[in-house]
Amino acid sequence: MAQRKVIISCAVTGSIHTPSMPPHLPVTAKESAESAIGAAEAGAAIVHLHARNPQDGRPDQSPEAFEPFLRVIKQSSNVVVNLTTGGSPYMTVEERVRPAKKWRPEIASRNMGSMNFGLFPMLKRYKEFKHEWEPKMLEGSHDLVGRPSRRRHGRARACYRRSRRHGVEPRDLARFPGAPSQSRQTPPLARNPDGSGARRRRKGAQSHA
Repeated sequence: MAQRKVIISCAVTGSIHTPSMPPHLPVTAKESAESAIGAAEAGAAIVHLHARNPQDGRPDQSPEAFEPFLRVIKQSSNVVVNLTTGGSPYMTVEERVRPAKKWRPEIASRNMGSMNFGLFPMLKRYKEFKHEWEPKMLEGSHDLVGRPSRRRHGRARACYRRSRRHGVEPRDLARFPGAPSQSRQTPPLARNPDGSGARRRRKGAQSHA
Protein backbone atom coordinates (compact mmCIF):
# COMPACT_ATOMS: atom_id res chain seq x y z
CA MET A 1 0.00 0.00 0.00
CA ALA A 2 1.47 3.34 -1.06
CA GLN A 3 2.22 5.74 1.77
CA ARG A 4 0.78 9.23 1.61
CA LYS A 5 2.73 12.17 3.02
CA VAL A 6 0.81 14.29 5.49
CA ILE A 7 1.63 17.70 6.96
CA ILE A 8 0.43 18.00 10.56
CA SER A 9 -0.33 21.46 11.93
CA CYS A 10 -0.94 21.82 15.67
CA ALA A 11 -2.85 24.80 17.09
CA VAL A 12 -1.22 24.99 20.50
CA THR A 13 -3.58 27.54 22.04
CA GLY A 14 -6.21 29.64 20.34
CA SER A 15 -8.42 32.49 21.51
CA ILE A 16 -11.79 30.74 21.69
CA HIS A 17 -11.32 28.58 24.78
CA THR A 18 -11.05 30.31 28.13
CA PRO A 19 -8.74 29.13 30.93
CA SER A 20 -11.64 27.59 32.87
CA MET A 21 -12.53 25.17 30.07
CA PRO A 22 -9.60 22.82 29.36
CA PRO A 23 -7.42 22.40 32.47
CA HIS A 24 -4.23 22.10 30.42
CA LEU A 25 -4.70 25.13 28.16
CA PRO A 26 -1.30 26.82 27.68
CA VAL A 27 -1.44 30.35 29.06
CA THR A 28 2.09 31.46 29.96
CA ALA A 29 4.93 31.83 27.48
CA LYS A 30 6.69 28.86 29.10
CA GLU A 31 3.61 26.66 28.67
CA SER A 32 3.13 27.73 25.05
CA ALA A 33 6.77 27.04 24.21
CA GLU A 34 6.73 23.63 25.88
CA SER A 35 3.49 22.66 24.12
CA ALA A 36 4.78 23.79 20.72
CA ILE A 37 8.09 21.96 21.10
CA GLY A 38 6.26 18.88 22.35
CA ALA A 39 3.96 18.97 19.32
CA ALA A 40 6.96 19.18 17.00
CA GLU A 41 8.64 16.25 18.73
CA ALA A 42 5.41 14.27 18.33
CA GLY A 43 5.40 14.87 14.56
CA ALA A 44 3.84 18.27 13.89
CA ALA A 45 5.50 20.16 11.05
CA ILE A 46 3.70 23.44 11.82
CA VAL A 47 2.62 25.08 15.07
CA HIS A 48 -0.12 27.71 14.95
CA LEU A 49 0.43 30.17 17.76
CA HIS A 50 -1.62 32.65 19.77
CA ALA A 51 -0.51 34.49 22.90
CA ARG A 52 -2.31 35.08 26.17
CA ASN A 53 -1.97 37.37 29.13
CA PRO A 54 -0.09 35.23 31.70
CA GLN A 55 -2.10 36.71 34.57
CA ASP A 56 -5.65 35.92 33.45
CA GLY A 57 -5.36 33.98 30.17
CA ARG A 58 -6.97 36.71 28.07
CA PRO A 59 -5.94 36.73 24.35
CA ASP A 60 -3.04 39.15 23.83
CA GLN A 61 -1.94 40.36 20.38
CA SER A 62 0.91 42.60 21.51
CA PRO A 63 4.16 41.57 19.77
CA GLU A 64 5.84 41.54 23.20
CA ALA A 65 3.56 38.71 24.34
CA PHE A 66 4.80 36.50 21.49
CA GLU A 67 8.52 37.19 21.81
CA PRO A 68 9.34 34.95 24.83
CA PHE A 69 7.94 31.71 23.41
CA LEU A 70 9.00 32.45 19.82
CA ARG A 71 12.61 32.76 20.97
CA VAL A 72 12.51 29.45 22.86
CA ILE A 73 10.76 27.58 20.01
CA LYS A 74 13.26 28.79 17.41
CA GLN A 75 16.21 27.89 19.64
CA SER A 76 14.86 24.40 20.33
CA SER A 77 13.16 23.25 17.12
CA ASN A 78 13.01 23.68 13.35
CA VAL A 79 9.20 23.48 13.36
CA VAL A 80 7.46 25.94 11.00
CA VAL A 81 5.82 28.81 12.90
CA ASN A 82 2.37 30.06 11.90
CA LEU A 83 1.37 33.21 13.79
CA THR A 84 -2.27 34.16 14.09
CA THR A 85 -3.68 37.30 12.52
CA GLY A 86 -7.10 36.26 13.77
CA GLY A 87 -6.20 37.08 17.36
CA SER A 88 -9.60 37.44 18.93
CA PRO A 89 -12.91 38.27 17.17
CA TYR A 90 -13.19 41.24 19.53
CA MET A 91 -9.98 42.85 18.20
CA THR A 92 -9.47 45.29 15.35
CA VAL A 93 -7.54 44.32 12.21
CA GLU A 94 -4.69 46.62 13.25
CA GLU A 95 -4.38 44.82 16.59
CA ARG A 96 -4.51 41.37 15.00
CA VAL A 97 -1.70 41.82 12.49
CA ARG A 98 0.88 43.38 14.84
CA PRO A 99 2.72 40.17 15.88
CA ALA A 100 3.14 38.84 12.31
CA LYS A 101 4.17 42.27 11.08
CA LYS A 102 6.82 42.49 13.80
CA TRP A 103 8.21 38.94 13.82
CA ARG A 104 7.83 37.97 10.13
CA PRO A 105 7.00 34.26 10.63
CA GLU A 106 7.17 31.55 7.98
CA ILE A 107 3.35 31.58 7.88
CA ALA A 108 0.70 34.10 8.94
CA SER A 109 -2.89 32.88 9.23
CA ARG A 110 -5.55 34.45 7.02
CA ASN A 111 -9.27 34.03 7.68
CA MET A 112 -11.09 33.76 4.36
CA GLY A 113 -14.76 33.87 5.21
CA SER A 114 -17.31 34.99 7.76
CA MET A 115 -17.80 32.85 10.84
CA ASN A 116 -20.37 32.87 13.61
CA PHE A 117 -18.47 33.00 16.91
CA GLY A 118 -21.50 32.13 19.02
CA LEU A 119 -19.72 30.75 22.09
CA PHE A 120 -22.53 31.43 24.55
CA PRO A 121 -23.66 27.75 24.80
CA MET A 122 -20.54 27.17 26.89
CA LEU A 123 -22.26 29.08 29.69
CA LYS A 124 -24.54 26.05 30.15
CA ARG A 125 -21.62 23.64 30.35
CA TYR A 126 -19.39 25.65 32.69
CA LYS A 127 -20.80 27.22 35.85
CA GLU A 128 -17.60 28.33 37.56
CA PHE A 129 -14.91 30.52 36.01
CA LYS A 130 -11.43 31.47 37.18
CA HIS A 131 -11.56 35.00 35.79
CA GLU A 132 -14.27 37.66 35.57
CA TRP A 133 -13.73 38.30 31.83
CA GLU A 134 -14.58 34.73 30.77
CA PRO A 135 -18.40 34.66 31.24
CA LYS A 136 -18.64 38.24 29.95
CA MET A 137 -16.84 37.27 26.74
CA LEU A 138 -19.06 34.22 26.23
CA GLU A 139 -22.26 36.17 26.93
CA GLY A 140 -21.20 38.87 24.48
CA SER A 141 -20.90 36.39 21.62
CA HIS A 142 -24.62 36.09 20.89
CA ASP A 143 -24.28 38.29 17.80
CA LEU A 144 -20.51 38.06 17.28
CA VAL A 145 -19.61 37.41 13.63
CA GLY A 146 -16.10 37.49 12.19
CA ARG A 147 -16.18 39.52 8.96
CA PRO A 148 -12.89 39.26 7.00
CA SER A 149 -14.00 41.49 4.12
CA ARG A 150 -11.95 42.64 1.12
CA ARG A 151 -11.39 46.01 2.77
CA ARG A 152 -10.06 44.37 5.92
CA HIS A 153 -7.74 42.12 3.93
CA GLY A 154 -6.47 45.22 2.15
CA ARG A 155 -5.58 46.83 5.47
CA ALA A 156 -3.70 43.66 6.49
CA ARG A 157 -1.83 43.30 3.17
CA ALA A 158 1.41 44.83 4.48
CA CYS A 159 1.50 42.19 7.19
CA TYR A 160 1.06 39.32 4.73
CA ARG A 161 3.85 40.66 2.54
CA ARG A 162 6.21 40.35 5.51
CA SER A 163 5.43 36.67 6.11
CA ARG A 164 6.64 34.04 3.66
CA ARG A 165 3.33 32.21 3.24
CA HIS A 166 -0.35 32.68 4.06
CA GLY A 167 -1.97 30.14 6.33
CA VAL A 168 -5.36 30.29 4.62
CA GLU A 169 -8.30 29.37 6.86
CA PRO A 170 -11.41 28.88 4.68
CA ARG A 171 -14.69 28.59 6.53
CA ASP A 172 -16.46 26.51 3.87
CA LEU A 173 -15.74 24.81 0.54
CA ALA A 174 -16.78 27.89 -1.42
CA ARG A 175 -13.56 29.56 -0.23
CA PHE A 176 -11.36 27.08 -2.11
CA PRO A 177 -10.23 28.10 -5.63
CA GLY A 178 -12.10 26.08 -8.20
CA ALA A 179 -14.74 24.91 -5.76
CA PRO A 180 -18.32 24.77 -7.05
CA SER A 181 -20.59 27.64 -6.15
CA GLN A 182 -22.15 27.27 -2.74
CA SER A 183 -25.61 27.06 -4.27
CA ARG A 184 -24.57 23.82 -6.01
CA GLN A 185 -22.78 22.03 -3.20
CA THR A 186 -24.36 19.98 -0.45
CA PRO A 187 -25.49 22.28 2.35
CA PRO A 188 -23.09 21.83 5.27
CA LEU A 189 -24.11 21.08 8.82
CA ALA A 190 -24.39 24.05 11.15
CA ARG A 191 -23.57 23.16 14.75
CA ASN A 192 -23.23 25.09 17.97
CA PRO A 193 -19.80 25.17 19.67
CA ASP A 194 -20.96 22.64 22.30
CA GLY A 195 -21.94 20.16 19.55
CA SER A 196 -25.70 20.63 19.90
CA GLY A 197 -28.29 21.85 17.44
CA ALA A 198 -27.01 20.29 14.22
CA ARG A 199 -29.09 21.28 11.24
CA ARG A 200 -28.73 21.61 7.49
CA ARG A 201 -28.14 25.06 6.07
CA ARG A 202 -30.91 26.06 3.70
CA LYS A 203 -29.99 24.99 0.17
CA GLY A 204 -28.72 27.91 -1.86
CA ALA A 205 -27.97 30.07 1.19
CA GLN A 206 -24.93 32.26 0.73
CA SER A 207 -22.14 32.99 3.19
CA HIS A 208 -21.19 36.67 3.36
CA ALA A 209 -17.58 37.64 4.04
